[in-house]
Amino acid sequence: MKRYVLFDHTADLGIEIYGADMKTLFENAAFALYDIMTDLDSVGTGETGEIVAEGTDREDLLVNYLRESLHAFNGKGLLLKEQAITAMDEKHLVATFRGEFFDPERHRLDKEIKAVTYYGAEVKQTPRGWVARLIMDV
Repeated sequence: MKRYVLFDHTADLGIEIYGADMKTLFENAAFALYDIMTDLDSVGTGETGEIVAEGTDREDLLVNYLRESLHAFNGKGLLLKEQAITAMDEKHLVATFRGEFFDPERHRLDKEIKAVTYYGAEVKQTPRGWVARLIMDV
C-alpha cells in the first residue's frame, strides 16, 4: 500500500495519506511531510525527541500533530527522518522522533512547507483502511 500521493490544488499542495489503522495513517502523514520537504535518505537519526498533540476530533488532531512536527523544522531547524506514535486516542497523541539538524551542505530542501491547513482536512475509515486528505501551504 502506498503511504501517500499528491493531488493538484490551486497554489497549495494537496496530500492524500493512507494507513491500515489510524496510528499508521498519522505516521505516514508525518513521513509525507518530511519526504516532500527533503531527501530523507540524506537525513541522520542522531537527534531524538517527543511530539505531543491534542485535537477536538481526528482532523484537528492530525493537523495539530503535523503542525507540531513541522515546528521541529521551522522553529528548531530539525529534519525528522522517523516518527513513531507511542500513545494515541481520538483526541491526544504522543510520538517519538529521530532526525538531525538541517545542514545546507548535506541537505537540500525540495519544497518548503509553510503551514498545514484545516482547509479540506478529512480523516475517514474506508473498506481498505484509513485515508486522510490535507492541504499544505507552500
